[in-house]
Amino acid sequence: MQKDDQMQREVSSLLSLPDGLEVISTTVADTALTIHIVTTAKSSLCPLCAYAATRVRSYYTRLVADVPCGGCQVQLILHVRKFRCETSDCPRRVFVERLAPFIKPWARMTSRLSETIQVIGLATCGELGARFAPHLGIQTSPTTILRRIMALPTCPPEHVSHLGIDDWSFRRGQKFGTILVDLETRKIIDLLPDRTTETSAAWMQAHPEIDIVSRDRGGEYAAAARMGAPQARQVADRFHLAQNLATRVEAFLAKRRAEICQVTQPAERPSDQSDEQAPPADDWRPAVEHEAQQVRIARQEERQDRYRQLQELHRQGLPKKEIARRMGMAARTVERWLLQGIPHSKPRRKRSSCFDPYAATAYELWKNGCQNSVQLWQALQTKGYRGSYRTVHRFVETLPDYSKRIQRTMKQCKEVPESLLQHFQAREAVWLFVRDPSDLDEKEQKEVAAICQASPTAGTMYALAQQFMRMIRQLEGERLHDWLDQVRASGIPELQGFVQSIEKDKAAVLAGLTLPHSNGLVEGKVNKVKLMKRMMFGRADFALLRQRVLHAL
Repeated sequence: MQKDDQMQREVSSLLSLPDGLEVISTTVADTALTIHIVTTAKSSLCPLCAYAATRVRSYYTRLVADVPCGGCQVQLILHVRKFRCETSDCPRRVFVERLAPFIKPWARMTSRLSETIQVIGLATCGELGARFAPHLGIQTSPTTILRRIMALPTCPPEHVSHLGIDDWSFRRGQKFGTILVDLETRKIIDLLPDRTTETSAAWMQAHPEIDIVSRDRGGEYAAAARMGAPQARQVADRFHLAQNLATRVEAFLAKRRAEICQVTQPAERPSDQSDEQAPPADDWRPAVEHEAQQVRIARQEERQDRYRQLQELHRQGLPKKEIARRMGMAARTVERWLLQGIPHSKPRRKRSSCFDPYAATAYELWKNGCQNSVQLWQALQTKGYRGSYRTVHRFVETLPDYSKRIQRTMKQCKEVPESLLQHFQAREAVWLFVRDPSDLDEKEQKEVAAICQASPTAGTMYALAQQFMRMIRQLEGERLHDWLDQVRASGIPELQGFVQSIEKDKAAVLAGLTLPHSNGLVEGKVNKVKLMKRMMFGRADFALLRQRVLHAL
């Protein structure tokens, strides 16, 4: 008897049951574990008058689900009591003893199981959570998971002094919301269903303690900050300032491409550069198998014969749909063949191979005299190649023809001089203008020098862009006024609009170039919201998304 009592106490301790509950028996059937539990407390408090009642009126049982144990579902059968309240003025005469917080009144599962389902829902949402839960030994439904998520309380933030605000796309290009981030605690504090000025201003009015509002260059949030938090200092995000500048620089370079490329001189070729270089792995294709070549030729002949047959039927006056029916083709294919002719087959895109990293090495060995496939394969094995001999042989079969093609190509390249800025594109050159000069390699520095030499106006643009980017990197906002004067004096039309936009929002821009606050943290939180939104396959409404974001793990 003592051993049984000790075993029951050990089971109670193993299940982490609260004081006042004791296990009397356990039953295992298939994958379910049933545990009978009784209450041992001598009294229970009345839920209305808090009277400690000791008089038991009756007994009854409750079936409650609990967290799984060892992969088995756990069901608790609780033998609880009903007490009689003896307080004369209490309206409750009979009450059931409370087992909270372990089990809430009228609950069909323990609080810890409910919290586990909540965590599953926050991590995976409804449908995915319902498919994932059985692997943990929990049987639930998507509706139950969503109900548990929506039951989580959402408390408004108590104190927000540094606020980051930005928009996020609920449906790209159609529906947008607003995200609010506490820049000090680095947490999302709220989501708003739209990005209108009135909604954001109303939220800020409820928090008069806001001192800093970090935002993008949009006018909606600027107006919202003026209306809802006039006491706060607005800070324009530095990333958006750099982005606005880059857009202007790109437009400038695109308009002057002809001027820049026309005066650039051919680039000098290094004297020690070899005329014959290793072939690129993307262009070095293995030799085509003889059988595959024969199949390809046969298919081309078949297509050519079908094309002749199609033309003959068309000359006889048959409609296109009838031609398609007789030849077993789609009507659109018949129409395309009649308009454009028979399409010629293109070579397939080269597939990646384990031989690609060793293509340059193999070519050098072959050029130095190792032209036997077996010897070349063995030499590559010493350098880490783990592919088959057949793969090496198929690539080596193409080398004589490939070498001749390289020689022809190099001869043509010598005849046509290469310009340093022959590949000039505005969308790529703009990053040479806005990046830190110390981050550019030697080739990029030469390109910048060539652009500035080709166009004096481009040199002025480069100097102004670097000055503004230096203000962004080093927070030198005190130089903004002088920079604006230089831009006006330069007469570059692409920068005049940028100056006008800064003048309209000069206080926020100056704060962005002076204070350390930025919207970089907010942009990262926007990516988090996008991830949660896509996990719900776009089928959830705003209320559920807000719950998941605010209670994210």
